[in-house]
Amino acid sequence: MNKITLHKGDLPANLDLGSVIAVDTEAMGLNPARDALCVVQLSSGDGSAHVVQLQRDYNCPHLKAMLENPNILKIFHFARFDVAMMQRWLGIACAPIWCTKIASKLARTYTDRHGLKDVTREIAGVNMDKAQQSSDWGAADLSDAQIQYAASDVLHLHAIKSGLENMLRRENRIELAQACFEFLPTRAHLDLAGWGDNDIFAHS
Repeated sequence: MNKITLHKGDLPANLDLGSVIAVDTEAMGLNPARDALCVVQLSSGDGSAHVVQLQRDYNCPHLKAMLENPNILKIFHFARFDVAMMQRWLGIACAPIWCTKIASKLARTYTDRHGLKDVTREIAGVNMDKAQQSSDWGAADLSDAQIQYAASDVLHLHAIKSGLENMLRRENRIELAQACFEFLPTRAHLDLAGWGDNDIFAHS
């Protein structure tokens, strides 16, 4: 049985989740410049999850400190979005980062199915329920289903990272992946600055 703890506003001051944490976010939509960040969920990879329901003043110093800590590696799936949301709404630069979606695209070149549900099923052997993906995350009180859903998005990221990392090393692409991870804060900044749909590396 997974242990899920809901926190209102911020993490406890003395919470220690270790040096590698899984992180995900929930928001009012998919536009970081417009849609408010509502929830940040974290896991240390031990089967427990911490779901932080943010207040709109974003006064959450303990959460921000953990996400900015250079000694804590943060695992995301599609970090580009989450990191942009944190830049926009929390005013922080989240690093260092490990993105399982980028890793999947570099390692699992035999498929075009790189969503979290597909990657989790193949790498971690777990079937995820995504029914609450589109729901009102800005509600004053989150439902049990929403809390369970938020937690599920981070509970398996450590195992996924381990599996994908082995694949990347086998295919000699781990250094390429790491370079992509390091670029993600800049990619997120470009998204927020208006270059989200513009490939600045393209010829035309």
